[in-house]
Amino acid sequence: MKSIAALQAVVTATPFDGEPSNTELDAIELEMPLILAEVDLLDAEIMTLDRPATELDERRVRRARQRVLAERRDLTNRVVAMWTGGVA
Repeated sequence: MKSIAALQAVVTATPFDGEPSNTELDAIELEMPLILAEVDLLDAEIMTLDRPATELDERRVRRARQRVLAERRDLTNRVVAMWTGGVA
């Protein structure tokens, strides 16, 4: 039986230290408003799972969906502005 220990060093040349890189943290920070809006939408949808949706529930879900769409639009605009150097 051949040992593959020597080959493992080549495959795992850069060990994962378990922490996100600065670039990943910056991306998370950029996307945080969208993440929070999606969490609010999920919360609103979860509230309607175990009971019939009331008018207030429907408005809450609709508002949360609109916020998610707005945050997606804003995120897209921010990313495009970063890529083009602020000229879009």
